[in-house]
Amino acid sequence: MRKDWWRGAVIYQIYPRSFKDSNGDGVGDLPGITSKLSYIAELGVDAIWISPFFRSPMKDFGYDVSDYRDVDPIFGTLADFDELISKAHALGLKVIIDQVLSHTSDQHAWFKTSRQSRDNSKSDWYVWADARSDGSPPNNWLSVFGGSAWRWDTRRCQYYLHSFLVEQADLNFHNPEVQEALLGEVRFWCERGVDGFRFDACNHHFHDQALRSNPPAVQQKVSTVRADNPYAMQMHWYDKSQPENLDFLERLREVLDEYGAASVGEVGDEDAAPIMADYTEEGKRLHMAYSFALTTADHSADYIRDEVKRLDRMLGLTRGWACWALSSHDVVRVASRWAPQPPVLWMTLLALLSGSICIYQGEELGLPQADVPFEKLQDPYGKTFWPEFKGRDGCRTPMPWMAEGVQGGFSEVDPWLPMASSHLPLAVDVQERQADSMLQFCKQLLQWRRANKALLAQKTRWISVAQPLLGFVRDQERKSPLLTLFNLSDKPQSMSLSDAGMEALADSPVPAVYAAYVEKGTAFLPPYGILLSTVHV
Repeated sequence: MRKDWWRGAVIYQIYPRSFKDSNGDGVGDLPGITSKLSYIAELGVDAIWISPFFRSPMKDFGYDVSDYRDVDPIFGTLADFDELISKAHALGLKVIIDQVLSHTSDQHAWFKTSRQSRDNSKSDWYVWADARSDGSPPNNWLSVFGGSAWRWDTRRCQYYLHSFLVEQADLNFHNPEVQEALLGEVRFWCERGVDGFRFDACNHHFHDQALRSNPPAVQQKVSTVRADNPYAMQMHWYDKSQPENLDFLERLREVLDEYGAASVGEVGDEDAAPIMADYTEEGKRLHMAYSFALTTADHSADYIRDEVKRLDRMLGLTRGWACWALSSHDVVRVASRWAPQPPVLWMTLLALLSGSICIYQGEELGLPQADVPFEKLQDPYGKTFWPEFKGRDGCRTPMPWMAEGVQGGFSEVDPWLPMASSHLPLAVDVQERQADSMLQFCKQLLQWRRANKALLAQKTRWISVAQPLLGFVRDQERKSPLLTLFNLSDKPQSMSLSDAGMEALADSPVPAVYAAYVEKGTAFLPPYGILLSTVHV
């Protein structure tokens, strides 16, 4: 495959705990993923992204790493990972792993050493600070998961910084030794054959060394948290997104280039677009930036157009590259969040965006958000903010493989999260037998996208249309531009077009029930209709 395979790639995100259990312990694992790689390849995706499977106490289910170079026993072994890599490559799939560099578990050997004293070999590997004169934390920084971002440690009689759970201690990137150690962890997996990395919370790497307090938020607009989370009440000027990170990302890119590995960075900030542009400046830092812009509740035509246009404009300044997603392991599934819009509509929209895209496991089935009762809740974030926020478990429930199988074919025993009864009628085996299922549509759509990848890489020109219509033209040199029009409402819509010649795509993947048509210069769109046509100019 070409070196820039990641441009326009379709990436399938796997949350390993919930994908497929191979050994009957109720938790998904690496051999389970390997057993389903053929299914993933048949979807027409280019790569898989596997959420963390490293050794961990699982306080945040793998995002609290205690050993970067080992597989946690609940997921398998390094040999299992090697087998997964081998089979994925044989099927033409690239493998991206989720690397958490901003923090480690408090059970990591580095932190265990660091907390012992103020003068040991790793005493400055984490962010430590003295209490203020009244014993309170050094400043007002907050944790994403609620409360102060500082935790008192009785060994050192200092506070340590944790931007997430108290068990997730922030590394001190201002220490050159820390940077070298983390680059070494990246090299370890490159040498094991991975094709890329998704860098978690990559704008959290550095903090303000003066430990200045954050100012109050002018307006609560933080894309990574809910409005009822106090984290949204601050402008996060000093606890993340620091300028020093640019130099580190350039060092990281040098390592990635040594091995030909790609990268996508997760950037959550009040104003993420310019940061994403800086982080993906062509050839200098990360290859792509992962956007939260379309993982919100707002799915109006104006919102979608404005967010995509703004990011495209900012990325154009640095020749950066976007990676779009509608769902993930951290947000309510789009099938519920954007209801009643049908899965065909939002999946087509995602597939036609300029950039690379991520599909979260089960999205190809149109799975809705599961309802997990409090007594079965596992997510610490949800437990803190219950009941107004039920946490992230509703999007992390097990993948339904067989409608009539034990636990939906996921496991032979009760899984770590309950199998959602609402998911069973949408199971893989059911949809594979239905010619008009969401799964079959998704395969056709992704095959069409792959065949038209050169077209989709071209510049997007947005059409000025009123809600509920959303439209854009994908220009292409020496070929007819592609006109795309979406009706985001449950009522028929029409739109007068220019005198330019219009011709429906002969290979359009859009199902007939949603297909729009053009007659005498007017486009007619059924409820939630989609128009794909060429424009002869």
